[in-house]
Amino acid sequence: MPTSIREAKRALRERLMANRSGLDARALAVGARALRDVVLDLPDVASAQRIAAYVSVGDEPGTGPLIEDLSEQGKEIILPILCPDFDLDWGTYRGPASLASAPRGLLEPTGVPAGVDAITEVDVVLLPGLAVDRHGTRLGKGAGCYDRVLARLAGQVPTYVLLHDGEVLDIPIPREPHDVPVENAVTPSGAHHLHPAK
Repeated sequence: MPTSIREAKRALRERLMANRSGLDARALAVGARALRDVVLDLPDVASAQRIAAYVSVGDEPGTGPLIEDLSEQGKEIILPILCPDFDLDWGTYRGPASLASAPRGLLEPTGVPAGVDAITEVDVVLLPGLAVDRHGTRLGKGAGCYDRVLARLAGQVPTYVLLHDGEVLDIPIPREPHDVPVENAVTPSGAHHLHPAK
């Protein structure tokens, strides 16, 4: 892969992470509540019984209020467990006390992991990202964890990237062969349907 694409992605990633670092605790908390409200209004989420989500850390769009509300609604939530090879296993969320500190500053579910293919048995997937463009190209943190998840799903399950406002980009994100496009993004100000290139 040409270094120029990787370098362009790295530069964009650094700019987006710098923007996020400027968000204070109040802005993050307000954004998390607004994001929760938008996600809960999505028909795919309202009708789902089993949802894959993730525990936000640092200045990521907050998922705490969302996970709690989904749990209170009786929905089954599975959360990622980072494998040594950067693939993702999955565990069931059983309340805040069921989360434990993990490498890379993550919080992961305790208990017996369900396996990497558990993701194919959910009704909707809520996944992280740093940005997405109007054609569905998602920019993550560079480890490729969720590219594997998206490839495993093969477009069979609705996916939503959770982002801060301003992270749905009008400029194209450089795409590499392993990048799997997504069809939807959610920000605190609303849902965005994307148009992946065929």
